[in-house]
Amino acid sequence: MKKGLFAVTLCMIISGCGVSIKGEVYEDATPYFDPFKFFNSDVKAWGIVQDRSGQLIQRFTVNIRGSVSNNNVLTLDETFKYGVGNGTLKRVWKIEKEGAKQFRGTASDIKNNATGRVYGNAMQWSYNMELPVNSTSYTVHFDDWMWAFDSDTIVNRSYISKFGIVMAEVTIFMQKQRSTRDPH
Repeated sequence: MKKGLFAVTLCMIISGCGVSIKGEVYEDATPYFDPFKFFNSDVKAWGIVQDRSGQLIQRFTVNIRGSVSNNNVLTLDETFKYGVGNGTLKRVWKIEKEGAKQFRGTASDIKNNATGRVYGNAMQWSYNMELPVNSTSYTVHFDDWMWAFDSDTIVNRSYISKFGIVMAEVTIFMQKQRSTRDPH
């Protein structure tokens, strides 16, 4: 009896440590988010990472140089700079459409493929990453959610989990930068 009660309690605790966002809720929300349109430009991002207790463990900026090639591949060349903590300095994503609302992507520190789906003004992006921590690295799962505020601004919430338990959360604001590459 005690073992059964312990197992039920453990399952309740673990299931309570995850995040469950329902993308279908955003299907009719506007403005519609098109990652190929949004990221086909220079984008500046500001972000923080908080551990499970809410403590700030990283603060960073990212310069993203996005471009769409003729064969419908979105390349995101990301350069990171840290104000608090440290981490990856460079990442290059290659993202392909897999239908009207679905996407697949790769990067050097991503295990297998990332998958994504657009729901109106929101997009879910899911992947496993090799995350360096001190002198070792861990494979963790990222569940990213992006929401478009307007054609130039999105917010991203990422939930980093291990064994189904959210270990950290990331908040990032991204804004398109007007440049000679983006005349509009």
